[in-house]
Amino acid sequence: MAELSPQSSAEEIVVHLRSIGSEENRLGMLRYGIKIERALGISHGVQRQIAKKIKRNHERAFELWQTGIMEAQFIASVTADPKRFSAADARRWAATFDSWDIVDGVSDLFVDTDCWRELIAEFAVDEREFVRRTAFAMMAWSVVHRKNEPEATFLDFLSIIEVHATDGRNFVKKAVNWALRSIGKRSMNLHGAALALAQKLAVSTDKTARWVGKDAARELSDAKTLERLARKGSLGRNPLYGGDAFDTR
Repeated sequence: MAELSPQSSAEEIVVHLRSIGSEENRLGMLRYGIKIERALGISHGVQRQIAKKIKRNHERAFELWQTGIMEAQFIASVTADPKRFSAADARRWAATFDSWDIVDGVSDLFVDTDCWRELIAEFAVDEREFVRRTAFAMMAWSVVHRKNEPEATFLDFLSIIEVHATDGRNFVKKAVNWALRSIGKRSMNLHGAALALAQKLAVSTDKTARWVGKDAARELSDAKTLERLARKGSLGRNPLYGGDAFDTR
């Protein structure tokens, strides 16, 4: 089998992916609530290594996406060019989302596009479970990626979080919670606003909102979180995101 390179075609990449798939890994994904019908059982670490090896190729990324294979789609999201990725492209991809892991992986690309705020607003009001999750996964990723974004943007996100904190669907409420916690860890100013919302939700009459609020308030009130904020200042200098993008089920 030829070694993968930037010149590798989508077809060659898929052949390689199929050759390294693991049924044991694939079945193991079920423990994390991941749908495996379209998966080959390849870790995200290996997928990222492949993406690094084949490098960015926007046209090929769309060919990989069209295969419908979960791992090929994740690699597509890493190797597409966010500056050439349109809102229409994002809508088409999001319409096919069927598992939280592909949502969280591809949201990483979406938040690097020029239309990211438009997409968050649009996806948040979409009733489809995984499309709505995308909005909040994008919020969480934007805390990491959009280092120069004004704090006002994230304060606006808090109002969207409050509106949808009552969505009891598991994959939505976990993402709403993730977004709230992430925003609260970006800076001291945002921490106060996020914690205030978390505490408000924690006493809500709605059980989902209470869970979102209590869980977020617990982390945002944690001494280690406060210590990191005080010591490091804003996320722009030192990301505080805890790396749970692929365990937010």
